[in-house]
Amino acid sequence: MEEDFRRVTLSFYRYVILDDPQQVRDRLYAQWEALHCFGRIYVAREGINAQMSVPEHHFEQFKAELYAWPEFANVPFKIAVEDDGKSFFKLAVKIKDKIVADGLDDGAFDVTNVGKHLSATEFNEAMSDPKAIVVDMRNHYESEVGHFEGAICPDVDTFRDELPLVAELLEDKKDAKLLLYCTGGIRCEKASAYFRHLGFADVNQLHGGIIEYARQVKYQGVPNKFRGKNFVFDERLGERISDEIIAQCHQCGEPADTHVNCANEACHLLFIQCEACAQKYNHCCSQACGDILALPEEQQKELRKGIKKGEQNIFRKGRYRETAGTILQKLQPAKNQA
Repeated sequence: MEEDFRRVTLSFYRYVILDDPQQVRDRLYAQWEALHCFGRIYVAREGINAQMSVPEHHFEQFKAELYAWPEFANVPFKIAVEDDGKSFFKLAVKIKDKIVADGLDDGAFDVTNVGKHLSATEFNEAMSDPKAIVVDMRNHYESEVGHFEGAICPDVDTFRDELPLVAELLEDKKDAKLLLYCTGGIRCEKASAYFRHLGFADVNQLHGGIIEYARQVKYQGVPNKFRGKNFVFDERLGERISDEIIAQCHQCGEPADTHVNCANEACHLLFIQCEACAQKYNHCCSQACGDILALPEEQQKELRKGIKKGEQNIFRKGRYRETAGTILQKLQPAKNQA
């Protein structure tokens, strides 16, 4: 927070077979730690998926070192359009089974047989076709604050849930022009191959996702068809793409699109909160959590004992009004005992 230099927030991915993911992970970590990079990076046998914060004065060295890897040569970067340099605060490079959890059996279809990649202008033109079907391949809490005009936004918690749901929803529309989009393109890369495997004839995807679309809108004068914010998976939790606010505060229902985490560490629920409710509830998701936050820290720690944090983390499954009740049921007995 006290750094006196600028950082660049970026993301990139590549599907490429890595023979020794652990060795790749260790070498990348050593390179990036030396450059004081931060971020969340997943490495798997099938490739890499990275969201990072790179010191601006080290950016060219970072790029040169990454491109020196044959596996990652010239991998395209998606650069954040709204960046205060405070997107990540540590470096985490993790080994995963997959770089995106999709629940698919990759051996059952050709994962390289992907859809046609469209630029922002091409995507806009394709959306003007009245027979085209636009599908948001993100989760409900992402599309809630921002999406393309006329898009289908499935009410799902995970990408794994969305794939079969969309396939079922569009079962009788396999001859239609399918337009897929996501945050940076990686989910559409797998989804487009999956839908082609299922027999969809005209599958297209937004190249570089919403992040690249926003850059082309900003720097190339492309008309903006995206409404609201683009949810991002870092400390910022969102980039504004248009001035419209299309979501509502989960507590009072007033227009709002700022995602926050409940300040009660035993809850930490991700939800949308307006400024008035932030003041009213002391940055918590409920009065009950606000009451807990007002307790001495040692007493809060005692209340947190025995609560499985994994069940109440930042992207807890389910809608806010459902999950808040579940969380409070778990917290209330401990509060009463206190």
